[in-house]
Amino acid sequence: MQARYSFFSLARNALGYHESWPEAWRSPEPKASYDVVVVGGGGHGLATAYYLAKEHGITNVAVIERGWLGGGNTGRNTTIVRSNYLWDESAALYEHALKLWEGLSQDLNYNVMFSQRGVLNLAHNQHDLRELQRRIHSNRLNGIDSEFLDAEGVKAFCPPIDLRRNGRYPVLGASLQRRAGTARHDAVAWGYARAADARGVDIIQNCPVTGFRIAEGRIQGVETGKGFIEAKKVAVVTAGHSSVMADLAGFRLPVHSLPLQALVSEPVKPVIDCVVMSNAVHAYVSQSDKGELVIGAGVDKYIGYGQRGSLPVTEETLAAICELFPIFRRMRMLRQWGGIVDTCPDASPIISKTPVQGLYFNCGWGTGGFKATPGSGWVFAATVANDEPHPIAAPFALERFTSGYLIDEHGAAAVAH
Repeated sequence: MQARYSFFSLARNALGYHESWPEAWRSPEPKASYDVVVVGGGGHGLATAYYLAKEHGITNVAVIERGWLGGGNTGRNTTIVRSNYLWDESAALYEHALKLWEGLSQDLNYNVMFSQRGVLNLAHNQHDLRELQRRIHSNRLNGIDSEFLDAEGVKAFCPPIDLRRNGRYPVLGASLQRRAGTARHDAVAWGYARAADARGVDIIQNCPVTGFRIAEGRIQGVETGKGFIEAKKVAVVTAGHSSVMADLAGFRLPVHSLPLQALVSEPVKPVIDCVVMSNAVHAYVSQSDKGELVIGAGVDKYIGYGQRGSLPVTEETLAAICELFPIFRRMRMLRQWGGIVDTCPDASPIISKTPVQGLYFNCGWGTGGFKATPGSGWVFAATVANDEPHPIAAPFALERFTSGYLIDEHGAAAVAH
């Protein structure tokens, strides 16, 4: 059993100049076989392994990551957490995740720095206003907190925003979810990794999956850079590389991968204490605890796997931010990066069994993946453990693309689609 983090452990280690802290998790070599192999060491994969162990008692589990933990989309997003999605199915999934977020630091004994600072979704024209009102009413029917602010209310909640009526993007109002906010992406990965390791899960880094061994329609295990690993069940959570993994397993997924950019500014004193999102101008901004402005953009217009993105998207995003917040115009950008998002035609995820028995996929989150991390891991773990969809995950099965029962979340997914 790992020692718990606490005030007393902090004080005790301070006496030794913090040189005696144990490793947060082990780095074992893979065993010959496991009950479940989770492919992908991001937030969703680690959460899946944790809940398999905690909720279902399945501890003979390995998480296989081709690089380092959280080195994919988990460490390359803008850390926004919210649940104000339009359709009942999405609302149930993201609200379940948000409720888990609210107790996650205590559950993991690790501070994930979840800050419920509120998320504003801006309206710039009459169409935006009508769509926001529709989503607000839908949220309330599903028991999700959501309210409408007029222009003056937006200014009171976020004073730096510009309300010029003759501006390029006049702010006419916004929806506000006060329980929404941000979390520290690295801490989420580390917290789940530490908690999963404490329950016996093996976390294996720098171990790429090169293929799947399948016999008579059933999964036998995975071929990796460290040899073959036998597994009764395999759960794939590889975000932008999900379609590549599906190809290795012999079937196709209705997803395509696109670069999604984000960037941060030089640090400044606290100036914006909420998250501001605008679908119309394709930009969103918050401020980190270090003082950097964290700015997100829309996806690039082409399929790709480069973790960088294109310059035009950056320019358009910064132009939009400067229109909404003229006080930021003289700030310098420190760094820019990209993540590879896997998007489905209906902007909703896939949490599903596959044509291969014992093989499960969790993918298609687009830009909504980080906010769903705890809920995604929870329902996917249940799906894998029981070999049948968790009730919350059932609407997100692969079969919806043949039945036509799509969950069209392009609007509520905001800037990305």
